[in-house]
Amino acid sequence: MIVQKFGGTSVEDAAALERLSEIVGAAHARGDCPVVVVSAMGSTTDRLADALSQAARGDGREAKRTLMQVARATLAVAGDLFEDRAQPVEAELALFFVELESMAAAVAVLRSVPAEAHDHFLAQGELISSLLVSRALSLRGLPAVRVDARDVLVTDAHFGRAQPDFEATEARALDRLGGPAARAEIPVVGGFVGATPDGRTTILGRGGSDYSAAIFGAGLGASLVEIWTDVDGMMTADPRIVPEARVLDTISAEEASELAYFGARVLHPLTLAPAIQKGIPVRVRNARKPEGPGTEIRSGATAGTEDVRSIACKRGIATVDVSSSRMLLAAGFLRTIFDVFARHETAVDMVSTSEVSVSVTVDDPERLPQIREELASLGDVDVARGRAIVCLVGENLKFTPGIAARIFRAVEDVNVLMISQGASRRNVSFVVAEEDVDRTVSLLHREFFGKAR
Repeated sequence: MIVQKFGGTSVEDAAALERLSEIVGAAHARGDCPVVVVSAMGSTTDRLADALSQAARGDGREAKRTLMQVARATLAVAGDLFEDRAQPVEAELALFFVELESMAAAVAVLRSVPAEAHDHFLAQGELISSLLVSRALSLRGLPAVRVDARDVLVTDAHFGRAQPDFEATEARALDRLGGPAARAEIPVVGGFVGATPDGRTTILGRGGSDYSAAIFGAGLGASLVEIWTDVDGMMTADPRIVPEARVLDTISAEEASELAYFGARVLHPLTLAPAIQKGIPVRVRNARKPEGPGTEIRSGATAGTEDVRSIACKRGIATVDVSSSRMLLAAGFLRTIFDVFARHETAVDMVSTSEVSVSVTVDDPERLPQIREELASLGDVDVARGRAIVCLVGENLKFTPGIAARIFRAVEDVNVLMISQGASRRNVSFVVAEEDVDRTVSLLHREFFGKAR
């Protein structure tokens, strides 16, 4: 049994769904039992979020217009794919949009979005996608069966960022997904979506479809989790920044997790844990180039020969500096600072301290005004936006002297605003202005990987 997860670009149009069907069909033909996990189509989730925001502002007309645009795009894909057999599928899809329009109208009247309604609304993208994909596979004669993710993934009631109940989910996965697979059927389920034990819809948070795939893979005891995306695998850098970046054949789970956390968007940071804990390898592959082997990720994978394995960057960062010559050395001062971030549910990426100041970075600026107000009682607070983290990752970093000298010699003309050595000693990270990111990554890639071969 294998789990095949397809991201938004792998289900975005009729051509993508044809490629997906070929990939799943090939796995089925060679005797694998694929369980298919899908994201919402293209930018559907973003557009649903837009509609919900418009409705919450009381602009029901604009919300309806946005939903109609999403509906037209979805139905157009169905028309392109199914042609003269599209009508039954279009009728099924239309029901989703009737519900969405009804919900948006109610939100526009209330001018607020209850937490449960928020999750239920955004979950529809994956539910629509799973329906369309299951019908696309059936069109090719494959024995696909759609499974509602809410009947499989059990979570708590922390709406927006629900946490899975792994034990309950494993039991349901063995029944709802493993049962069809054992009958040589192909279950198709949406990622990102779950439900509380009493049936209320939840979502795992953005990027959670990868996480769903790993949870299902772990629960089913799969032999492999495949993440099908629009890149060739984990790479030495983002190819949009460094065209000569190359694919890594293998990478350790620990390295991949560091890269994911610090901006490599191939994988959701939480994706690896459930599968890796069960000893299940994860392979990242390109749905547009299915002949490519991609990158295999597994715990304890042998490190490559390079000191640095990959360079990642994370944009949209804010730095928060707290300066207080009066308080810094007082017992409990650091705990007091981090308690403020914890109360506002804002994660800290990097930390750097000096004799009279503490600097941290955050990637979610939503609650910074409230955080700044609380921190002001402890000292002078400076918040700077428009920052980015550049992170170099490699198992060999902890054993290799001179790495820091090479890094900062390569970027000697870039203004480095903050530096941190990862606690794992597997990464070296620093902060630069966002406008310097591309140049910084390119300079570092040239230093550690040279020019294109």
